[in-house]
Amino acid sequence: METRTYRILSINPGSTSTKIGVFDGDECVFEQSISHSTEELSHFHTIMEQREMRLATIDRVLSERAIAPESIDAFVGRGGILKPMLSGVYEVTDEMLRDLTCGKAALHASALGGIFARAYGDRYGKPSYIVDPVVVDERDEVAKVTGIPGAPRTSVFHALNQKSVARAYAKSVGKRYDECCVVVAHLGGGISIGAHEFGRVIDVTNAIDGDGPLSPERCGAVEVTKVVEMCFSGEHTRQQMLDYATKKGGFVAHLGTTDCREVERRIACGDQKAALVFEAMGYGVAKHIAAMAAALKGRAEAIIITGGMARSELLMSNIRAHVEFIAPVVVYPGEDELKALAEGGLRVLSGREQPRTY
Repeated sequence: METRTYRILSINPGSTSTKIGVFDGDECVFEQSISHSTEELSHFHTIMEQREMRLATIDRVLSERAIAPESIDAFVGRGGILKPMLSGVYEVTDEMLRDLTCGKAALHASALGGIFARAYGDRYGKPSYIVDPVVVDERDEVAKVTGIPGAPRTSVFHALNQKSVARAYAKSVGKRYDECCVVVAHLGGGISIGAHEFGRVIDVTNAIDGDGPLSPERCGAVEVTKVVEMCFSGEHTRQQMLDYATKKGGFVAHLGTTDCREVERRIACGDQKAALVFEAMGYGVAKHIAAMAAALKGRAEAIIITGGMARSELLMSNIRAHVEFIAPVVVYPGEDELKALAEGGLRVLSGREQPRTY
C-alpha cells in the first residue's frame, strides 16, 4: 500500500497576482498570494512578457520559505483557455505549451500556470501538470445545440472548483464522485451552474459569454432580439456590447460595483434598486439550478453552492427558498484552487488516476 508523502507546488496566476502553495500530501505547508502592482505590470505589453518576472518572484518566495525546489515531486499549474478537453489531470506536453504560449490561451494570465509548471518540471526533472481548466467539456451532444446553426453552446466554467467541491461532498457522504448526481453552482464574478452525473458534467452554463443568471460582472442570458437591436442602434460599440457579457454587466451595469458585500450594505441602508438586482441574481441562480436538476432527470441528491458569494447568508437564504424542494443544499464557501490543483497532482502520483495527454 502506498505510504509515501508527495510534495506538490501549485501555481495559480491571475491578472494582478500569482498564488502559489506547497503541499505535503493533503497538508498545506504554506500558501501565498504574490501581488503585482500596476506600476510593475506597466512595463510589459503582454501576459507572456511577464513570464520571467513572475518566475523570479516565485523563486524568491520559495527561497524565503526555505523550500528547496528539488524537494518537490510535481509542479501543477492552472490551465489556460485551451482547446475543449475532458476533465482530468494533463501533462504539460510540447503541444500544450505551444497553445498556452500562442493564440487565445496566451491572452489570459491563467496560461502562465501551465507554462510555469513546465518550466520548473524541466529545470528539476520532475513531472508538470494542469488540472481541469475552464475549457473542460464532457457534455452530452444535445446540450450543445441551439436554434442557430453554427452557434452551439460552449463550455467555459469553473471546472476546477466545481469538480473539487463535488469530490469533497462525495467523500463526506461516503461515496466516490462517480457515484453521485449533484448540481454544483459556483458563485463568483461570473457564475457557472453544472449538472454532475456520475463523475461527468453533462451540462453547464457558460460562465463568461452571456449565459446563465446575471452576476456581479456578467449580463447573463438576455433576450436575443434586444441584444440585436442594441448592436445595430448606433448607440453602442462592439466592445461595449462584449463588455456587458464579460465584465461590465450585472451588478456593474446596474449598481456600479462588483462587490457583493457593498450591495448588501446598500440593501441594509434601504436601497430598493440594490435589493431588487440582488434578489434577481439569486432568483436566476435558482432557476438555472432547477434546469440542471432537470438535466439530471430528477436524480440530484444534493445542490452544492460554492465560490466567494456563497459566504452571503442573504443570498443563500434566497436561493434555498427556491430550490430546497429539489434536494438538500450544501454550501462550500469560497474556493481553494491551490488545494484542488495539488489534489489532482496527488491523484496521479499515487496511482489513483492516469494523466491524460492533450
